[in-house]
Amino acid sequence: MLEINAAAIAEMDKIYRLNLINSITGYKSAQLIGTQNNAGATNLAVFSSVIHLGSNPPLIGFILRPTTVPRHTFANLKETGVFTLNHISAPHIEDAHHTSAKYPEDVSEFDQTQFTPIHKAGWKAPYVAEAPIQIGCRYLNEYHISENDTRLVVGQMEQLYLEEQLLGEDGWVQLDKGNIIAINGLDGYALPKLLARYPYARPKKD
Repeated sequence: MLEINAAAIAEMDKIYRLNLINSITGYKSAQLIGTQNNAGATNLAVFSSVIHLGSNPPLIGFILRPTTVPRHTFANLKETGVFTLNHISAPHIEDAHHTSAKYPEDVSEFDQTQFTPIHKAGWKAPYVAEAPIQIGCRYLNEYHISENDTRLVVGQMEQLYLEEQLLGEDGWVQLDKGNIIAINGLDGYALPKLLARYPYARPKKD
């Protein structure tokens, strides 16, 4: 088995290290975060750092890179207090990846892709019509991570929309029924398939 130590990691070419460290931790969720500023300008960006933080209240978090350059997603959600999470299905991975391109603030990624913005129930952030799962989140807090100058942004789920076929009788959502993809590293897209589902694990009895 190949061994790579800390010294070797530190000496790597920047892009090689970027690819290695982003992919070696495993598959990550792929979400399009939709936001809008108070002037009505929309923004859409792909994120691979969305994580579950708790179910009661229903909290999620995502990592925001250093704000030393403009971060339109962050600026918009701080301005309006809301954002949307939109799962990506397999037919839309090329457009989803393109939302990572650095457009100026007055250019909407919706206009540069085939994604359709829709507003629901007065929510001030756009949903992606093509997403099989759409989640409206309200900004709650942020935590600065001093080690690399990133931020953990925390939001609470307030609106849930999903294709009916994905929802099981016990509330479990089967993602592969919607061809929902995951991200491997920064630019690799994969289509997971359910292998098994097990009941709550308890200690074995002798």
